[in-house]
Amino acid sequence: MIPRSCFGEEHDLFREGFRRFVEAEIVPHHQEWEAAGRVDKAMFRKAGEAGFLGMAAPEELGGGGQPDFRFNQIQAEELSRADVMTSGICMNLHNDICLPYFLAAADDGQQKRWLPGICSGELMTAIAMTEPGMGSDLASMRTTAIRDGDHYVLNGAKTFITNGINADLVIVAAKTDPEARHRGITLMVVEDGMDGFERGRNLEKVGLHAQDTAELFFNDVRVPVHNRLGDEGSGFLHLVTKLPQERLSIACGTLAHAQTAFDWTLQYVKEREAFGQPIGSFQNSRFKLAEMRTELDIGQVFVDRCVELLNAGELTAEDASKAKLWCTELQGRVVDQCVQLHGGYGYMVEYPIARAYQDARVSRIYGGANEIMKEIIGRSLGV
Repeated sequence: MIPRSCFGEEHDLFREGFRRFVEAEIVPHHQEWEAAGRVDKAMFRKAGEAGFLGMAAPEELGGGGQPDFRFNQIQAEELSRADVMTSGICMNLHNDICLPYFLAAADDGQQKRWLPGICSGELMTAIAMTEPGMGSDLASMRTTAIRDGDHYVLNGAKTFITNGINADLVIVAAKTDPEARHRGITLMVVEDGMDGFERGRNLEKVGLHAQDTAELFFNDVRVPVHNRLGDEGSGFLHLVTKLPQERLSIACGTLAHAQTAFDWTLQYVKEREAFGQPIGSFQNSRFKLAEMRTELDIGQVFVDRCVELLNAGELTAEDASKAKLWCTELQGRVVDQCVQLHGGYGYMVEYPIARAYQDARVSRIYGGANEIMKEIIGRSLGV
């Protein structure tokens, strides 16, 4: 594995602290949360108290004052290393995907109202874009928010919403101009307990069982105008601006997950014997391991560079799409090959590699399907 030089002493200390937190507060409860289909929000509040939420938010509002995505990257790596990524996705979504909207689009009053709770863990966040039948085509969304005095009247439905059951604040994308396409989209924050805001069932998924994923319904929800994020009609611009970080977050998590699956498998093939010798000693096994090791190292170098570009404000939509495309496809290849090297045991859910196989499949779909990533990259080539 190629040595990495992208982290400093403060990152190493953060990694040590977060690793201890994961081992104490997540690992002992992970199987319970997998069975329940959601994490206990008490863990989330403890994460906030320990300084593992809102690292990029201003210190005066409860955050870490560290707009350095390497801290987010470390969280993804440590959650994967401990095999509890599905219990930790709530933090990735909160820190990597939702928080940037509050930092970039919320005004001073909104930040003072919401950021302290977002950083402390008292307010768990979610973002609701996808609708039934919509997929990745944001311009076709049907949820509407019609202005009525000092409120918007919000009607519609969203689906596949991560943190949808547990969330206290939901950033909702809606059409304030139903006749417009991209220019008619506005973002607003729906708060838990608002009349007409209903959560549907916690969706039963193939994998990622500890991560709650919900249907959300909005029936004449009166959302105050002061809950709008940014200007009316600016929602699509905010979404497009923030999606590169979301896709890089997915790349970091899926690459770390693939690395962890490889580590399990390398250990397994050294110990498991067939025909009187470790199965890792057969040429086919060595070649497969060599291929995976090489691709993982290549992916890590590219992802680390993308994190540097994000920190410098230079990450493009095309490069973020490349990272998401490559790492999620690599995750699929690596985990599948690792199952094969485990043989029949790899198909038993009691083995972590089998659960990894279940969890890995969705990464090529969420955050923008990989076909969309290819389209973004292809368009950047002028074809």
